[in-house]
Amino acid sequence: MSNSFGTLFRITTFGESHGGGLGVVIDGCPAGMAFPHQRVAAQLARRRPGQGKLTSARREPDAYEVVSGLEPETDRTLGTSLTLLFRNKDARSRSYNELQQAYRPSHADYTYDARYGLRAVSGGGRASARETVARVAAGALAEQLLWEQAGIEIVAWVDDVAGIAASVDPEAVTREAVDRAPVRCPDEKVVQAMTSAIEAARRDGDTVGGIVRCVARGVPAGWGAPVFGKLTAELAGALMSLPASRGFEIGEGYDSRHMRGSQHNDPFRLDANKNVYTTKNHSGGIQGGISNGATLRMSVAFKPVATIFKPQDTVTRDGREVTYTAKGRHDPCVLPRAVPMVEAMVSLVLCDHMLRAQTARQQWLRHYGDTPA
Repeated sequence: MSNSFGTLFRITTFGESHGGGLGVVIDGCPAGMAFPHQRVAAQLARRRPGQGKLTSARREPDAYEVVSGLEPETDRTLGTSLTLLFRNKDARSRSYNELQQAYRPSHADYTYDARYGLRAVSGGGRASARETVARVAAGALAEQLLWEQAGIEIVAWVDDVAGIAASVDPEAVTREAVDRAPVRCPDEKVVQAMTSAIEAARRDGDTVGGIVRCVARGVPAGWGAPVFGKLTAELAGALMSLPASRGFEIGEGYDSRHMRGSQHNDPFRLDANKNVYTTKNHSGGIQGGISNGATLRMSVAFKPVATIFKPQDTVTRDGREVTYTAKGRHDPCVLPRAVPMVEAMVSLVLCDHMLRAQTARQQWLRHYGDTPA
């Protein structure tokens, strides 16, 4: 099992949903950076369960300990591995006692068993969305680096719930507008309908899915690679690693199949300072796997949460067909809590590519003594 992600800015997560705790080791953070406790805490609060009727009732403070990598007197990074540890406080393993044998439909229970010959029964272990607490913390650190060094701003929001779609200008969405409603949609016209759809699913013992959209503003041209290191592919891989993710789009995405090239192409122009820009952004800010300087625009589709409170047919490890009804505390819709998860994964990818671009430029200067054209 791979627990690490990234190249120069690299994270390794550890821990299980109902174990003693979870955490993340972050490598590649430069020395001397003031640790962004406020940003980390804010993003963790947005991801945390127990936020109301739209989320799981599990109560976790998500307080963290910085075990290594900080200079205690100044709270600045040392350039060595940063380790953050989160202790589980509200695990209820007894809710999973009957799952010692039964496989939950559409969960990772059977596939983990098929792969490893055993599994963490309580809470799904590493397959639980609880694991994302580590990603969100690391992502907040990456986001701070992106802001300080490149002025990059990343904002995600719930754009669709159960087919109820928002209509917003991606360039104008702010994190403040996103957080005005618990459903985390900045379009006030559809907030109530989205909320009602989630609450109706909860009352029915069911779940719903939808779409989270995300923009990254201020990404310069030149990040990425033309073949296997495409920025598009690495964003897709990062976002598709999130629990319950089922689809990724960049720019016009699947809708581009209905367009002609003359409609989809993004014309180039020169501004007053002779800088290249595009007059449209159907490509979503990436062309040929490399950023072109326009806003990155992407979306992630999330399936309905697999845990529903209705009887379902399943089988057991010892070869019996049974009926299973879920118990415990679960989200009726993952979307509101997925917003900071999406922002975290985008931040991690972009921070890694920023450091790669800086390294490539430094290597050029060492060899040729001048800035590449």
